[in-house]
Amino acid sequence: MKSKVYFVPVNDSDDIAGVNAKLKLLLAESNVLSFATGDRKVAVKLHFGEEGTTSFVRPDHLRLICDEIVKQGASPFLSDANTLYRGQRLNSKDHLAVASKHGFTQQSMGVDIFIPDESIKEHVLEVPIDQKHIKTAKIGRCFAEADGFLAVTHFKGHGLTGFGGTLKNIGMGCATRGGKLAQHCDVAPTFYPENCVGCGECVKVCPVEALRIEDDKSVLEREKCIGCASCVAACPNRALFVDFKAGDDLQQKMVEYAYAILRNKKDRAGFLNFAVRINKECDCWTLENSRIAPDVGILASTDPVAIDKASLDLVNALCGKDIFTEVHPRQKHLIQLEYAEKIRLGNVAYELIRI
Repeated sequence: MKSKVYFVPVNDSDDIAGVNAKLKLLLAESNVLSFATGDRKVAVKLHFGEEGTTSFVRPDHLRLICDEIVKQGASPFLSDANTLYRGQRLNSKDHLAVASKHGFTQQSMGVDIFIPDESIKEHVLEVPIDQKHIKTAKIGRCFAEADGFLAVTHFKGHGLTGFGGTLKNIGMGCATRGGKLAQHCDVAPTFYPENCVGCGECVKVCPVEALRIEDDKSVLEREKCIGCASCVAACPNRALFVDFKAGDDLQQKMVEYAYAILRNKKDRAGFLNFAVRINKECDCWTLENSRIAPDVGILASTDPVAIDKASLDLVNALCGKDIFTEVHPRQKHLIQLEYAEKIRLGNVAYELIRI
């Protein structure tokens, strides 16, 4: 049976108030927040954006979403997990500071903001899932134990998965640093010394000191590499690339982590995709991150697979081509959707309901 995906179009010219008016209509018509009732505690999973980026879902939209949840009697909180790569969201204290800079504070949102701290044992949960790649998932306890779960996702491109939607927001985004490592550990970079100028930028960002400078060239110790790809992002000369042969497994691991979060959330989860300001790379990307498509709109569903497939189709239809394959030709981005359907996270087939 096809899953229902609700869609409201958004134009580049729409201001924040105009987008919020459409968002409020979408929430009402889709009933995607129907699970957020009574005294349930609802985890609202979002990406606060890396410092220096602006492509994350705006706090004005999150405030409206949280207000609607509160009106229904539930208690939402905003949350994300810390990153594997070295940046401003590597630990909870700095992560909260970045969130605040981007407009996400308890005062502005009207709800708590919580980022699990892996140095505190109680913030981490190991979940047996016995899947193909991941046997035990390491996730933030707050996501697993919340009474309800809402993923608010900026739909965009991604260098390792082709596109980043709801499945990535949940699978990678709710994992602890150890969980992120388990997903990325097979993705070590390939080094092209002819492109290296010995600038040392890769050395500065490597979290495990797997890179060093010798004879004015970077040297990579692959046995130390954790596959976080921070060096790939930092290199200004394209001397480091990810071994994309491991990308298929990474997508499947990511989906298995999404399963770890959603496995006990039947009828208690909802998903929103903001297909606006669609960039080539993830919201973590602090270098040049060009737009690859015009604004499409906002989607809502209770099926995490269907909403990503509908978002993908709508963006490609507006572009008149498979834009994600064009910008990330080495990635077979349908793998994440097909595998998610295989492990029964949702349906690829959907009914699009335009509002």
